[in-house]
Amino acid sequence: MPTLHISSQFDAGAIEVVSLDDPQDIQLRIPQDNASEFAQWFYFCLNGAAGLPIRLNFLNAGQSAYPKGWDGYRVVCSYDHQNWFRLDTNFDGQVMRTAFTPASNHVYLAYFEPYSHERHLDLVGSAANSAHVTSEHLGSTLDGRDMTLLRVTDVTSATPLAQKKKVWLIARQHPGESMAEWFAEGFLERLLDDADPVARVLLEKCVFYVVPNMNPDGAVRGNLRTNAAGANLNREWAAPSLEKSPQVYWVRQKMLDVGVDLNLDAHGDEGLPYNFVVGTEDTPGYNPRIAALEDTFKASWLATCPDFQTTHGYPRGKHGEANLTLATNWIGQQFGCLAFTIEMPFKDNADLPDAQVGWNGERAKRLGASVLQPVLAVVDQLRA
Repeated sequence: MPTLHISSQFDAGAIEVVSLDDPQDIQLRIPQDNASEFAQWFYFCLNGAAGLPIRLNFLNAGQSAYPKGWDGYRVVCSYDHQNWFRLDTNFDGQVMRTAFTPASNHVYLAYFEPYSHERHLDLVGSAANSAHVTSEHLGSTLDGRDMTLLRVTDVTSATPLAQKKKVWLIARQHPGESMAEWFAEGFLERLLDDADPVARVLLEKCVFYVVPNMNPDGAVRGNLRTNAAGANLNREWAAPSLEKSPQVYWVRQKMLDVGVDLNLDAHGDEGLPYNFVVGTEDTPGYNPRIAALEDTFKASWLATCPDFQTTHGYPRGKHGEANLTLATNWIGQQFGCLAFTIEMPFKDNADLPDAQVGWNGERAKRLGASVLQPVLAVVDQLRA
């Protein structure tokens, strides 16, 4: 019988092996981010288990960052590193378990379908080949990786650039929320499709600024929420620094240079099995004009994408008491603009469940493509 082995020394890999002695009682721990206490992301390869009944026990699931996220959760699994499916789990409040019999001696398991740094580079390179795209190096991360901005517009249009609406999409501030970069990929693919009439109209009217991965260091390191310095980037927008959060520093500076009329910040939610948005209702600058734009945006997305809903989401806070260290709140307040956090599930969309794959990269891509429709619905009203 082949010797069981677990490896995670690859891009975004993360697991701690406690015991591999008994295939029916493999004991694992979910590691913390490299410089913080957040722990939820895992990603590893199990070798030598073909045909063996396997039980994996994640011993510290109850001490993870979001323990309620394990209720109704199913592990993501792949034999070829391309096609991912789900494994049922059970969670007793402390240990999360999954059991299956691998069909291959080489099987990958992850918290969510990974989006590799190599794919990120391919996405940036492919987009930059378009005549509509100008890529810009904003700066470097703490680990020395590129912070790349993609500027997308129809440069042949008669509308002067200064008159075009400034629409931003930032994704993956939290690196373990890999569905956010799948979302960005779908967004860019549709936006750069010259046969798509919605994209053509938007490129005539807008300049898009897209940052597909705000946190490449955290992504490669296998972190859930933080960068190499242990900073939660979505709590850095009020006062970012080059020492702690250069990613936010560079992007924020570019926003101040060019302006923002609409910002979309793509994320994933551990607990809620739905797609939803969070606006700027609690910021001091929230007003009836922004409220009307929010309503129009959400109504258009509801009418054109069954994967989006507005019934389930986060509870409202109090007006004027927003946390302005969050990107959506800071941007909405700073620019007096429409700004949304887009949340996608780690589990499944309970309104349209898929027993085989749950919510996955392909579905996130399609949601990213679909958001162009509500952008079109509000584009002419974005400026007061």
